This record gives sequence, C-alpha cells and structure tokens, in this order.
Amino acid sequence: MRPSLRPSVLSGGLVRTFAAGLVGGGILVGLVVGVVFAIDAADHAYPPPLEGPALSTSAEMVDRDGRLLRAFATADGRWRLRTTAQDVDPQFVRMLIAYEDRRFAEHGGIDVRALARAVMQFLAHGRIVSGASTLSMQVARLIEPRESRSIGAKLRQMARAWQLERRLTKAQILDLYLTHAPYGGNLEGVRAASLAYFGKEPRRLTVAEAALLVALPQLPERRRPDRHPKAAEAARARVLERAAVAAVIGEGEAERAAVTRVPESRRPLPTLSPHLAETARRKAPAAPTLHTTLVAPVQAALEAVAKSAAERAGLRISVAMVMADAATGEILAEVGSADYLDSSRKGWIDMTRVPRSPGSTLKPFIYGLAFEEGLVSQETVIEDRPADFFGYRPRNFDMTYQGDVTIRQALQLSLNVPAIRLLDAVGPSRLMLRMRRAGINPILPPQETPGLAIGLGGLGVTLRDLVQLYAGLANEGRPVRLGDGVDSVPGPIAGEPMLDPAATWQIADILSGVLPPTGSARRGIAYKTGTSYGYRDAWSVGYDGRTVLGVWVGRADNGAVPGITGYATAAPILFEAFAKSGIAGVPLPRAPAGAVRIAAQDLPISQRRFSMTTSGLLRANIREAAPQIVYPPEGARVDLGKDVAGVPLPLMLKLQGGRAPFRWLANGRPLADLTRRRVNQWVPDGAGYSTLTVIDAAGRAASVRVFLQ
Repeated sequence: MRPSLRPSVLSGGLVRTFAAGLVGGGILVGLVVGVVFAIDAADHAYPPPLEGPALSTSAEMVDRDGRLLRAFATADGRWRLRTTAQDVDPQFVRMLIAYEDRRFAEHGGIDVRALARAVMQFLAHGRIVSGASTLSMQVARLIEPRESRSIGAKLRQMARAWQLERRLTKAQILDLYLTHAPYGGNLEGVRAASLAYFGKEPRRLTVAEAALLVALPQLPERRRPDRHPKAAEAARARVLERAAVAAVIGEGEAERAAVTRVPESRRPLPTLSPHLAETARRKAPAAPTLHTTLVAPVQAALEAVAKSAAERAGLRISVAMVMADAATGEILAEVGSADYLDSSRKGWIDMTRVPRSPGSTLKPFIYGLAFEEGLVSQETVIEDRPADFFGYRPRNFDMTYQGDVTIRQALQLSLNVPAIRLLDAVGPSRLMLRMRRAGINPILPPQETPGLAIGLGGLGVTLRDLVQLYAGLANEGRPVRLGDGVDSVPGPIAGEPMLDPAATWQIADILSGVLPPTGSARRGIAYKTGTSYGYRDAWSVGYDGRTVLGVWVGRADNGAVPGITGYATAAPILFEAFAKSGIAGVPLPRAPAGAVRIAAQDLPISQRRFSMTTSGLLRANIREAAPQIVYPPEGARVDLGKDVAGVPLPLMLKLQGGRAPFRWLANGRPLADLTRRRVNQWVPDGAGYSTLTVIDAAGRAASVRVFLQ
C-alpha cells in the first residue's frame, strides 16, 4: 500500500509548482512582448518604399471632362498611368480577385490557408503546383522588385505585404496593383494596357478583354498578345475557366469569350494636341495632371481632318485649326500643324500662333463699320471699278471688275475695290481701334501707320487672333478673349463692343448666304475666306450661334504655294471639320431690334448708292436736314448743380435732324465713340464757357457756345 502524502508536503509542492509556472509564464509573455516590440521597431525602421521613382506615374493632359489627351512617359521610360478601381470595369476587379486572391478582403497580407496548401502540394509533388502570393504580396514585389526567387526574397515579400496592410486600406492596395501591374514592354497598369491593346479606357471591358488583362501580369513578356498570341489565348482561357467556376461569369460567357481573337498589335497611346501639351508641360513641369478646355473627340476629329487635308494638298503643306466657344472664349480644339512628327512639313511649328497676312478675312469688319455708321445697307449699290486712292490702286483677285454691285454681293464675292472704298470712308485707324478693342494687336510693317492696305491683308495676325475677332461677330459684337486652352482665363472683354449688334447681324446675314465650296453641304454657318499676297496663306473662318472655327493652309516656311486659295483650299476643310467635329450646330443669332434687310426700292435716297468725293464726304444726295443742337441752345447759361458728393451733374445734350451715327465734341475733344442716339450727356470739367459740337455721318456739323456755372 502506497503511503499517503502529508498535507504539508502537498501544499508546499503546489506552491512551488505554481510559483514556477508564474515565472515561466512571465518569461513567455516577456518574450512575446519583446518580439512584438522588435517587429514594430523593425517595421518603423525599415518601412515599405511607398515613394520614389519606381512609384512615379505618367503625367497626363486631360480634356474638360477628364478624358486622356496625352500621357508623358516616366523618367525610366514607362507608360504608367495612375489607376483606381473606379477607373476600371467592376467585372474586371471581380475576375482579378477570383483568379489571384479569393480571400483578399479577409487576410492581413498573407493567406495562411493558401500558403499551407502550396507547401503541402510542393511536398507531395516535388514541384510548385499552385502559388500563394496575395495581391498584397504582388504589390510588395512591384514596388520593391526582388533580385532573386529565393526563400529569403519570398519571406521579405511577405513581410512587406504585412507592412502594407498595416499602412494602407484594401482599396489603396488594389489601386497600387492596378497602376503598377506589368503588361509587357514598357506598359504598366491596367489603363496603359487597355489603351495599348484595345484602344480604349478600361471602364467598359468585354469579358474577353477583362480576362486577358487579368492573365497578362503573371508572365507579361511571355504572354504579350502582340508577340505571343497563342500563349495569351491559353492564359486567358485559364482565367475564364476559373471565373466561371467562381460564378463571376456564366459558362456561356466564358465559352464565347474564349473564341474571341486576342489583339495581335499594340496601339500608340493618345498623343492629341502635341503643341498644347508641350506648352502646358513647360508651364507646369511637375504637375501630375494638366487640365485643358479641349474636348477630346473634337480634337481627335480635327487632327484627322487636318492630316488628311495636308496629304491631299501636297508636300510641305501644313494645316492649322482653332475651334472655340464664342460665348466663353474656351478653346475646344487646337491643331497646330497637320502632323507634329512630319519634318517635311515642319510639323513642330505651332501655326496657330505665327503672324501671317490674313488676306480678305478682315473685310467683314470693314463692312460692319460701314453698317454701324449708317453709310450703307445690304442693297446699297457700290462701284467695283478701277480706283486710285492717292497712289494706292487695289485690284480684284481675278484681275476683273464687276461694275455696279450691291454691298451684299461685294462682300459675298470678296471684291477688293468696294472694300477699300468703304475702308477709306470709315478710316483704317478706326478698323485698328476696333481690333484692339477685341483684344487683338495686329503687327504692322516697321515705321508704318495704318493705311488702306490693311483691308486686304497688309498686316500680321495669327489664326488665334482671327478666331478671337470672329468670336466677337458670333457673340453679337461683344468681344471675348480666347483662353490658351490650359491656364489662362477666357471670357468677355470689358469695355465698348467691337461692333454694334445690328451691324454684326447684317454681316452674319450676308456671310451665311455665301455658297459652300464644291462638294460641301450647307451647314447654317456664316463664313469668310482669304488668300494672302503671293499665294502664301489660305484662310477660312466660320461660325454659327455658338462655335467659331478658323482654318489656315500654307507652308510653315512662308513659301508660296501656287494655286491655293481660301475658297478652294481652306473652305472645304472648314466645312469638313464642322461636319466631323460632332458638335451640334446652333442657329445664328436673331436680328436685334432695328436690324432688317431693306429692299432696294425701299432704301432712302442717301443709301441707294455709295459714293465718296475726293474729300471723303458723301456726295450731295442726302435729303435729311442738317443736324441742329436744340439743348443747350446757343448762348445759354446753365446751372448744373452738384450731387451729394459735390460732383457736378451731367449736362444733357439733345439734337434734331442729321444722319446717324453722331459724334459729339466738347471744346474740341470727343466725348465718346459714335452714337446713334439723339440724346447724350456730358460731365464738364468745370465752370466757364464751353463749345459743344456734333458731327453727323455726312460730315455736317453744328455747334453751340454756352456758359456753365
């Protein structure tokens, strides 16, 4: 019989055992805590590389709606476009997770179950049967490429995956994969691959396209569809099979997608508006995204039109275009040359910003001034015969003369002599003033003042200048400043209008009646053409109620191109560009109050024929009474009074008779620009005698002398 233990011995043994347990447990806890602290310290000492050149992305230039216009390769020559899950088709994301990492949302960077399965399969078969890399581990490898496939490299990758999970959300990790996954060559990321292989953004992918993009990153060089289409098809089939098993797609979808051919060529990434892109890049070299006012589909359409037109026109000929919103001044499309990379056409030169002779494209503004001053109506007859303006003898483009024509015919036929007759009447300086009022500063020959030759292209303007001028016509005479498409602020130009709304309507009414070029359909636009001296430049500018488009054709080296003309060469491009831009036309503005087209038989006698004497005044065919100032009367003493701030109140001016428009002068100084109103006002400089004068459109004047107190 075994002896029984004594209570004292038993209790002492339990105490010693319990004490030893406490000591051992404390050591274990201490070890665990120490390991945790060591891991945490190592985590902070050696964080994952979340910044640096390897993680840089391509700078992008986008249009007003965020669509890609152009991407710039990274410093290491990679096309790496920033991508988020919102940028790709949701079905692609589901297929990716089903194929690469089914428990992506559950694990902390390492899928222990998948790792254990991979180890057991390796031990059983002696080779790798399935992998255990999670998306987090793949991102770790992408941001810190491993130099070998050793066990140490894999452990380091697992540690980095754990670190990433501590610092980033699952969505951020997924975005890193979508941005940096390799797709062969210098393509990285889903967006770059989708654009290169399918020519589209990955927001809407077919099942076949999504499966191919899931399959490529595992062996990007061996599965490149442009080099190894069979390998790409086989890899895609495996993705489709697993997606069907996971019920991400149906079996029927998988079967249909499997017989779809993979793309066997690689497309270039978008390079739209290269001139503007280079300008924007110089302005903000470090900006990841360059925002523009362009519209990508419109830009692409106009570039295609320009390239095709230049090829038809011949060697060394280039084409430039600018399309703008006439109300806001925003650039919708800008084509600096027919082909940026074509050295024979000097495609690198942005011809939208090079001053050239505008030919006859300024004539509408001359006619607009004549309409504004009441000198003519559309049916006024004007002479198209040889004329001598103090030694300047303009001739028509075809060297012939039409005799008596109406103002409408003269502008539609772009006759030179009638335009110079009108410019002589309104004054070249006034035309220059109105262009400057529209924000344009034309270039004159050195040491020359504005002369009659400016009406036929004797100055320098850019294509952008012309579009800005015509935007004022489309905007009912209100000038608008064009933006540069990137960072300048477009919008209305404060101050006086460029032309009276009634005058701009008359111009639009005439130009909208010009026949379209041969082979082009009517589009409800008003347009004008021009050809510079020596056949160096062909122009066409057109507009509807909202959009204005300018076209230039010529050689960048300013060489002559025999045979090119605005009507035959530039106008067809204008109509084609309008048709293919995809922008819905807006009707031209309605006639403002007082703007009508008067029949010839209903014209007042003074407007039935335009004729000037050598002095510049209208011949005596005017029946209106001469102007007369009725207030203040001659010799009046006027007490103006003052407002609450002590500032003299304005003096009202009234007249009768005369022919509008009128110009008022006070003590020999013009009060303002011309006015058609018979009531005006003037704020005097002070008390004393003053002389007030009014001059009407026929050059007749009336004056009064008054005393102000």
